[in-house]
Amino acid sequence: MQSLNLKNNLFMAPMAGVTDRAFRALVHKHGAGLTFSEMVSAKSIVYRNKNTVRLLENDLDVRPWAVQFFGHEPEILYEAIQMLEDCPYDIVNINMGCPMPKIVKNGEGAALMTNPPLAGRMIQAAVKASSRPVTVKIRIGFTRSTLNAIEVAKIAEASGAAHIIVHGRTRDQYYAGEADWAEIAAVKKAVNIPVIGNGDIFTPEIAIKRLEESGCDGIMIARGAMGNPWIFSRTVAYLETGVRLPEPSNSEIIETAIAHLHDVAAEKAKQAEEDGRKNYTVVDMRKHLSWYTKGMPGSADLRRKINAAQTADEMESLLRSLIQ
Repeated sequence: MQSLNLKNNLFMAPMAGVTDRAFRALVHKHGAGLTFSEMVSAKSIVYRNKNTVRLLENDLDVRPWAVQFFGHEPEILYEAIQMLEDCPYDIVNINMGCPMPKIVKNGEGAALMTNPPLAGRMIQAAVKASSRPVTVKIRIGFTRSTLNAIEVAKIAEASGAAHIIVHGRTRDQYYAGEADWAEIAAVKKAVNIPVIGNGDIFTPEIAIKRLEESGCDGIMIARGAMGNPWIFSRTVAYLETGVRLPEPSNSEIIETAIAHLHDVAAEKAKQAEEDGRKNYTVVDMRKHLSWYTKGMPGSADLRRKINAAQTADEMESLLRSLIQ
């Protein structure tokens, strides 16, 4: 882990439609040791798709961060990484865990768990192409009857991966049920490279428990950070000092949500100007604002109103109504 130059062993999971530039900046501020881009199509990079390139925009002080690639063709992955050699990121990550049908049907994401030799060739191509550490994110298997995380992890190690992240669910579970941390622990015992555990981390206490029980070198937090960047600062404090910091107040949550909202609005306005458009939308923030306000008095009615709001100012006014 030291060779990756990380400030701590708490990772923010790559999540499509969630972990954009603004979200990465926010969780970095709250102490995440490593942040990830949304999934980036290797083929789209090669074909210079403008929307894909925008996924690689990042604040200069949000370091280290990783770009997560998906694909199924080693030669395309090699070319994409070579094309991004001058891009200021720190770690290559290969997605071998996405369960979505449109990804899996192309032989990408979790489908690579069903083809370990190809998975190995993907990693080898990335290692050959990149001057940065290459890492891999997998699931424990494609189905419960075909658990093969240990096999794929050993292939990843032999192919030159610097570390491996294991999500404790099978592909056919998607995000349902419970993560199997016993299988994650078994992967940790089977390889010599660092292993990062992922699945069902929603509190600092759970994070510490999973670290201790699994023997993993780090923890990756996904849904537990949605509307809750404080999970990183609170977990860091608990790990380093044993102090359990209080949960944020509703007022602090709302102010953070508003700052997040306007950061995204500014970025959308900039992109619209670049594209020669007069109008832009912040509807992508609706889900974030729902996560921030979940459980607050009046939040159910607020979510309904936010889902009808079109502008950042409208959304801010609705958010402030919760704490007035």
